[in-house]
Amino acid sequence: MKAIIDRDECTGCEECVEVCPVGAIEMEDDVAVVGDDCDLCGMCVDECPVEAITMPRKEVAEEAVFSDYRGVWVFCEQVAGEIARVGFELLGAGRSLADKLGQNLTAVLLGHGLKDEAQRLFSFGADEVIYVDHPALSHFNDESYSKVLINLIKERKPDIILAGASSIGRSFIPRVAAGVQTGLTADCTELDIGDEDRLLYQTRPAFGGNVMATILCPHTRPQMATVRSRVMKPLAPDESRQGQVEVVNPDETWLESRVEVVEVVRETKETANLADAEVIVTGGRGLGTPDKFEMLEELASLLGGAVGASRAAVDAGWMPYAHQVGQTGKTVSPKLYIALGVSGAIQHLVGMQSSDNILAINKDPDAPIFNVATIGVVEDLFDVVPALIEKIKAEKRG
Repeated sequence: MKAIIDRDECTGCEECVEVCPVGAIEMEDDVAVVGDDCDLCGMCVDECPVEAITMPRKEVAEEAVFSDYRGVWVFCEQVAGEIARVGFELLGAGRSLADKLGQNLTAVLLGHGLKDEAQRLFSFGADEVIYVDHPALSHFNDESYSKVLINLIKERKPDIILAGASSIGRSFIPRVAAGVQTGLTADCTELDIGDEDRLLYQTRPAFGGNVMATILCPHTRPQMATVRSRVMKPLAPDESRQGQVEVVNPDETWLESRVEVVEVVRETKETANLADAEVIVTGGRGLGTPDKFEMLEELASLLGGAVGASRAAVDAGWMPYAHQVGQTGKTVSPKLYIALGVSGAIQHLVGMQSSDNILAINKDPDAPIFNVATIGVVEDLFDVVPALIEKIKAEKRG
């Protein structure tokens, strides 16, 4: 599919040629022609002064057809038989969306021998659990996983599907969206339901994190979004919530794959275990020099936490990438996040703003980090942090 140019309307002004980011438009006989490299970004449509360019799209479905799509689904990924945390987090978000729509929340689990794990999903907010059980699904395989989910969607027609923006989700969820010919918004930081249109409002950073874009999918179903781990909060488990797990035995054609999973090897934990830390002490460019991170390491050690770093500090070579917090690093949600010399660029905020408590210390009173801080201290961090370290040491001694 590519942009469509009305040759009779085209004036040959070449403005679309100049604006095309992938160089897919050329001039032939003084008329613009779109090549196969078109990525349907729509910039040429906005730029054309005579409105000679349109985007191909399916006909807008009738409301009666859309009414066939009901329910919020959460794909709960598992690794080595253990459900990933992001699945529980998305059940919390999905519970809110389903309640606003007056629809059911369904957890979808693929694996083998996981009946007890599937039962746990009710306590985290699910109304229903669809468990596809087969030995071939024990370990992740993007071909078979995508075929299974595509067939379930076509049979049952969910309105909304949420999945984690993990290595698993990023690998096969786009294949699912393409397979059912619908849209997909990746790395969302906020999800909501419109009061009037009842659409899924999917908010995510755009243009390198400089703006927050809210994306809608009004013309196709299901509406699909992925969310990073630690962005949403899981509900407190309610063991009184129970239900019947629907076990689905997949058709053998769903499991056909050109890929064979030979072995799954767990990654050795990195020294910066930011994902599980309850306290994170993060340093930014305001530290001035890399040796100042020794002070942060001491503070983090006293608090039983981990050390993080802003992208600026990592790019400067002060800390390894494993410590980076933000849009291009790790998304974290500790009980206490201490930001030292961190200005608070939006790319950093989207990676830590869901922390329970945020303490920010910065000399600049206008630093954006104070907009999300629970406690803000406008002081020189080199005066505050050493005093804080000594205070904690004294408390421990006493």
